[in-house]
Amino acid sequence: MAPAVALALLAALVAPGLGAAPGCDRPALRWCRSRDAAAACQVQSRCPSLPRPAAAPVELSLYYESLCPACREFLVLKLFPTWLLLPEEMLNITLVPYGNAQERNVSGKLDFQCQHGPEECLGNMMEACLMHEAKNFSTYFPVIFCLESGSSVTKNLEARPLCPQCLQIYAPEVDSGRVSACVQGDTGVALMHRNAQLTEALDPPHQYVPWITVNGKHTDELQAQAEASLLALVCHLYQGEKPEVCGGSKAPKIPPGCRR
Repeated sequence: MAPAVALALLAALVAPGLGAAPGCDRPALRWCRSRDAAAACQVQSRCPSLPRPAAAPVELSLYYESLCPACREFLVLKLFPTWLLLPEEMLNITLVPYGNAQERNVSGKLDFQCQHGPEECLGNMMEACLMHEAKNFSTYFPVIFCLESGSSVTKNLEARPLCPQCLQIYAPEVDSGRVSACVQGDTGVALMHRNAQLTEALDPPHQYVPWITVNGKHTDELQAQAEASLLALVCHLYQGEKPEVCGGSKAPKIPPGCRR
């Protein structure tokens, strides 16, 4: 994607909806996600030629904690911009909010203890429930970006479920009441149990967060490359036709992760 287009899309995060074509029902940050979206919003001339899906996408999984500073920085400053810049067929992302949490069975009920306290457990469950209710990655990822980039991931949950300003801006179609019901009920516990299982099944076992796997693998080298320049790594690994943005991008390393 050309720099001007990237800047236009990033600007849309601050003022979403500006410049939408009549009849376009997508937020601005989704206009260039696919050829169909670009055509529906009449912005083909503002989007680069998207590569055809001639290769499998790069599979990236992020194991993280909602309040871990290094996790938030990677998600907000590296992962979300990379996803925004690349066509959807190049990168497939899985988010697993759990990290260094511990799962216990207390009197027949599952209980979770998190590295950064109860608020982090709440944030983890909020994001897991959001994914469960929204289902579509392009719907829930901008909301998670909004939550993680704010001053407090879980602020005013009871009064304003799931920070509805984030939902209203990026995913107004998602019912915040259903997300809150998930968080407060058995579904949220079941989702966190699943995330605990996914995290504990990692091979090699995770030692810190953010913990990144690429195409199902984790190595020190892959982790370092993802932290240094995720865009360059994905562009290098993708075997199909590559967009202009894959000319290369350098980024400073993020701080060390939150270790156990």
